[in-house]
Amino acid sequence: MRFSEPKDEKELIALARAEGIERFSAGAIVHRNGGGEILLLRRRDDDTSFPGAESLPSGGVDPGEGLLEGLARELREEIGRAPGTLPLDPFATWFDYVSSNGIRKRQFTFAVPHDGTPVVLSEEHTDFRWFTAHRFGESDLTPQVKAAVRKWIDSIS
Repeated sequence: MRFSEPKDEKELIALARAEGIERFSAGAIVHRNGGGEILLLRRRDDDTSFPGAESLPSGGVDPGEGLLEGLARELREEIGRAPGTLPLDPFATWFDYVSSNGIRKRQFTFAVPHDGTPVVLSEEHTDFRWFTAHRFGESDLTPQVKAAVRKWIDSIS
């Protein structure tokens, strides 16, 4: 699903809960150069979810944490983004998946302009690259994440 404007977090969570989903994750299409490049991270080879694959910065939202609060924390942890309010683009989408421990989750993905700070990886990742956004199909992102990136590209084209 895609929105022309980000919806209220409470509305997004209420909709998910009405569909029986209680666990959430948040991800970001971090972009620069007018949306021409997106940040892709390489997962560790011993990661329990999609070992060695590329991913967007993302992770679980802790109980009691809002979606954007969880996203800001994940961006600090995974790429070293400075704390503070996230300047979101008018884009949000989501997909459902079953986690490695069998729990049904919903990942909310937002578009976030890069703030210009150097990318500093956590131990969860081994590498990163800025990748031409329109060539995202050549990456090894999961099909669900590729669909989210495709929706974002369509929204800015």
